Amino acid sequence: MIRLLTTMLVLCFCLSSTAFAEQKEKVGNFDIHYVALSSTFLTPSIAKSYGIKRSSYTGIINIAVLDTSIEGNPAVPVEISGVANNLLDARIDLKFREIREGDSIYYIAEVPYRDDQEINFKIAVKYDKKLNTTLTFKQKFYVE
Repeated sequence: MIRLLTTMLVLCFCLSSTAFAEQKEKVGNFDIHYVALSSTFLTPSIAKSYGIKRSSYTGIINIAVLDTSIEGNPAVPVEISGVANNLLDARIDLKFREIREGDSIYYIAEVPYRDDQEINFKIAVKYDKKLNTTLTFKQKFYVE
């Protein structure tokens, strides 16, 4: 099922690169992939199977961490937490859920938004004593 979710996300990247873009940050031997997008990019069945609220006013944050020091760049389990702030400085604590399928590990959180709203994200990512970093990025969301 996660492969279907991943496929949907990749298709969304290809079909709507102006609406959102996957981003990657390299920290030491780790690649941290992250993306923020509207939950409406997921099909109703995918959203339901993962307990994701599918709405024009709900965004999804998806994060995966890969260890580039090991052949095949396997995903690693991390400790993750974060906050989202809008331009009025309203703060939302992000509640990440871990999703595993096979060797894949993803962390997904939901964030509410209004039309034409820019959200600032600050996300802490830790893996043993090898990785301790904070991602900061912003994403503008639109209601469809």
